[in-house]
Amino acid sequence: MAQTALTYSPDQAEAHDRIAEALRGVGVDLDNAILTPPREGKSGVMAVVGKAGSGKTLLLASLYEALEEAGVEIVSGDWEGRRRRDRRTLAILAPTNKAASVLRMRGVPATTIHRILYTPVYDPEYERIAEWLAGQGEKPEIEGLTEDALNRAKAFYRMHKSIPGALAAAGLRGSDFITGWKRREEPLDIGFIDEASMLDDRQFEDLKEIFPTLLLFGDPAQLAPVNQSGSMVFDALPAPSKLTLNRVHRQDADNPILDLAHALADPEVDFHAFEHMVEDAAKRDERVQWAERVKVDLMARSPVLVWRNATRIRLITAFRAVHAAPETELLEGEPLICDGLELPLKHRKKRLDLEARGLIKGAQVIYLGPGRKPGFSRLHVIGAEDPRVSAASIVKIEKPDEEEPFIPYAARMGATFLHGAAVTIHKAQGSQWRDVQVFAPDIYAASRMGRTEAGQPLWKRLAYVAITRAEERLHWVVRNRLSKPTGPLRIDDLKAAAVPLELESET
Repeated sequence: MAQTALTYSPDQAEAHDRIAEALRGVGVDLDNAILTPPREGKSGVMAVVGKAGSGKTLLLASLYEALEEAGVEIVSGDWEGRRRRDRRTLAILAPTNKAASVLRMRGVPATTIHRILYTPVYDPEYERIAEWLAGQGEKPEIEGLTEDALNRAKAFYRMHKSIPGALAAAGLRGSDFITGWKRREEPLDIGFIDEASMLDDRQFEDLKEIFPTLLLFGDPAQLAPVNQSGSMVFDALPAPSKLTLNRVHRQDADNPILDLAHALADPEVDFHAFEHMVEDAAKRDERVQWAERVKVDLMARSPVLVWRNATRIRLITAFRAVHAAPETELLEGEPLICDGLELPLKHRKKRLDLEARGLIKGAQVIYLGPGRKPGFSRLHVIGAEDPRVSAASIVKIEKPDEEEPFIPYAARMGATFLHGAAVTIHKAQGSQWRDVQVFAPDIYAASRMGRTEAGQPLWKRLAYVAITRAEERLHWVVRNRLSKPTGPLRIDDLKAAAVPLELESET
């Protein structure tokens, strides 16, 4: 604890010690860096809960570093080396690509829950490169790959710890080295789950089957999954298994966005009082903006957050209108949200391909243009490790006062998308953006309805989730107006981390 005592608050230090004690009980001694083989029948679930700014991510990152230093093998979902009976493993997961990417930006090798349920099958020749990169084999000689290409792969892997990214840096495409996907057959060991407030009971049960030791990190003030009746999976855990962090984390001090988020806990604060607090904060700090209109330029990369579906559709319609987007096609740079996959059961392999590469429900995507086949789209999946994908697409553009969405074009089956210039606050959970625009008239409408969720006014939960999506700047939009764009939509700012992964096949 010598190192962590300098940065941990008292409640973080206590949580660290409690978790370290639990890990010792399953054969992972962090203090002495001693690992013993997994013990049959040893299992348990713990949760670290706290509001925004309480230091959950700092604790998660510190525990990850301690486990890696102790010799625990980190499983990322990209590739797994030869199994050893005595190995100890850790996987760090999040429900969405965006949530996983937030952790990766902080040096934590996180992946999505879905990606850990299915593992890639590598071509045997290229698997030799993966083994060498991971330190489990000699440097291979591969026909067609130069010494410089292998060195580029090694340099990329040393920095990013991504096997697919490293192989792409050597000049290979995903279809060269990944031949398919298979359901994980053997359980892993220790699982860290970030954004655990988004988990439903079915996902929780799946995770407990894979990880005998499970540690959840979640925010109890967020919105519960829609099918969970206002409860979160960690609510039912016994008190000794729940570790609560308070807002004392040093680098979050004097943050006006978090000040507003925590002010919502005061039962005396109603909507009008809260909005006065937002206005006062905007006068003192440029990180809070009192906005008279929606800034259309921001909508292409960070959606406006709304409560009502009708508001979402109106804002999307206005966004497309100011960009003169034709009804019959999408413009390059338009944002989309994946709404699931429309594939029959017999196309299970294609479903796994699409989901493993980031096209899961709720994924944020930027349209890059049409694919080589009718109905296909070239896409940039925000937050995915290999973001460029070409896939069969069904794009639905909803319109005000019309029950059926307009479909500019569609493949017979594939990934389905809604427009992403505005999204509901529920769907925004797990994501963060540098600038976030919150449509305040919707929050006011929720306050007028007087609804509650888990004992809290619904409008306060909505406001809390919405404003804590902002990494740097909160725009509190108070009028139903839209600014004019300063320029056309663009895609040149999207830097792909790897060579495009082509999925241009419907079957």
